[in-house]
Amino acid sequence: MSADQPPPGGGPEGAAYADRFAVETPEMVAARARAAQLAGSRPVGPAVGATLAVLAAAVEARSVVSIGSGGGLAGLWLLRGMRADGVLTALDGDPEQLRAARSAFADAGVTSSRARLIFGTPAEVLPRLSPGGYDMVVCDGPPRDYADHLPALLDLVRAGGTLACHGLLAGGRVADRTARDPQTVAAREIARAIREDETLLPAVLPIGDGLLVATKRA
Repeated sequence: MSADQPPPGGGPEGAAYADRFAVETPEMVAARARAAQLAGSRPVGPAVGATLAVLAAAVEARSVVSIGSGGGLAGLWLLRGMRADGVLTALDGDPEQLRAARSAFADAGVTSSRARLIFGTPAEVLPRLSPGGYDMVVCDGPPRDYADHLPALLDLVRAGGTLACHGLLAGGRVADRTARDPQTVAAREIARAIREDETLLPAVLPIGDGLLVATKRA
């Protein structure tokens, strides 16, 4: 690549354009501001949110599970792409995140019949969900929070459905073999397990902090 050629993917300028291209509603902007004030919060960027909406629309999602509520921002994007009769189930072990998500949905006029919020960890909640009963499963929390539950998460996805995990590039540390912090190790383990699973068709999209998507083969 010559010095005057742009880097693959457009570099920082391309990433900024992708975020500007994805227009957020006023309710999404408010949800982002609210979520950004919470400790440990990492709300999805506009480009990631728009991609989640497109993925939900592509599978005509009626039932979606979100691991981590992300202050409701990812949920608003998912609901944009889901069917009008679709139901989003978001679980979170952080009550502040759930309260923020509840406020985001209320501001956007999302009724309780379309968004179900559950307080609890994946270990507590996943056994209560129906295997193969979901068109899409989205992991919107730190990889370490759900890495041990990946088989259960995949079990929720119907044939032809999609799993999406945000944060899999771990701020670029995944590509650094010397990085051994728990979150990076968890991200690597998730990526390796999904890539080696012959029932899945995966790809990593270099948007946000890395979006790993995988479709379960029919």
